[in-house]
Amino acid sequence: MKLLRLLLFPLAPLYYLFTSIRNLCFESGLLHSSRFPVFTIGVGNLTLGGTGKTPMAEYIIALCSDDFNMALLSRGYGRRTKGFVMADEDSHASDIGDEPLQIKQKFSDSIVAVDGNRCRGVTKLLELNHPPDLIVLDDVLQHRSISTDVKILLTTYNQPYFKDYILPIGDLREPRQGAHRADLIVVTKCPQGLSQKEKDEFLLKLKPMSHQSVWFSAIAYSSEVFSFVNSMALEEFIKAPFTLVTGIAQPAPLVKFLEELGAKFEHLKFADHHQFSSEELDYIASMEKILTTEKDFVRLRGLSNTSQCYYLPIKTKMFDQDNFKATLKSYFKV
Repeated sequence: MKLLRLLLFPLAPLYYLFTSIRNLCFESGLLHSSRFPVFTIGVGNLTLGGTGKTPMAEYIIALCSDDFNMALLSRGYGRRTKGFVMADEDSHASDIGDEPLQIKQKFSDSIVAVDGNRCRGVTKLLELNHPPDLIVLDDVLQHRSISTDVKILLTTYNQPYFKDYILPIGDLREPRQGAHRADLIVVTKCPQGLSQKEKDEFLLKLKPMSHQSVWFSAIAYSSEVFSFVNSMALEEFIKAPFTLVTGIAQPAPLVKFLEELGAKFEHLKFADHHQFSSEELDYIASMEKILTTEKDFVRLRGLSNTSQCYYLPIKTKMFDQDNFKATLKSYFKV
């Protein structure tokens, strides 16, 4: 991978120039960003993935669903359908993508839809008999044809965007300056015991703008694992060796978490959003005991024996949740 990036190094200036010109066209008005008569929250990042967009989207839905008729609009990465598709109880990952399906299963009362054209997707949602009054849009920072009321930028604590470089040298989808478009910056996957000194040191390197507030969060793992038919305590599950199956961008935090618990496991690592072939499903099904992520679990429905497959839920843990909630809701009054 490092050799490939070295070979592609000459393309980096061209990619930088292209993304910079594109952003300039939007900021000068040469390209148009649409706004809609509904409150919208955009969650995105500057990097290719692995910053925790889905847990953050779930966090916002859980935070606001008591006060609003919520909808999530996603691109639906990895689906085999085209255009605008609404999720329902019969949806599969191939219909809407693994992450939207995960969210629909968790928040059945919320509207979940996918559309690669975000403007068309919002328009379709507003045409519903009971349209949402708050829409969360996943991965919209670079999709500038729609301008959301609040933009939340995610960056990880161990791999922040200010240490990264533009594609193909690094993982940035656009220059670091794109961070200025965010209203809130959430630093994800922080150590649980992050001190105020460590936060202050991070902020000095991050250099947020005057209009931006910065928040720190961590991954909170469930104390239970779940299968299609039952659940058990994680502590009980890891007493015997198992196979860990992941198809996510950054499985390292999960691997570290399990190792620190003393778990013994073999790790089958696949690419992010990997679509399992029938041969791969057969091989995985031959494992005696399987643990996977919630996102991967919705793509493992094809296992011939699902009773031995469990997933470990995660959620976002905001270090200053009350103030974050108050700050987010303050935008609703503008």
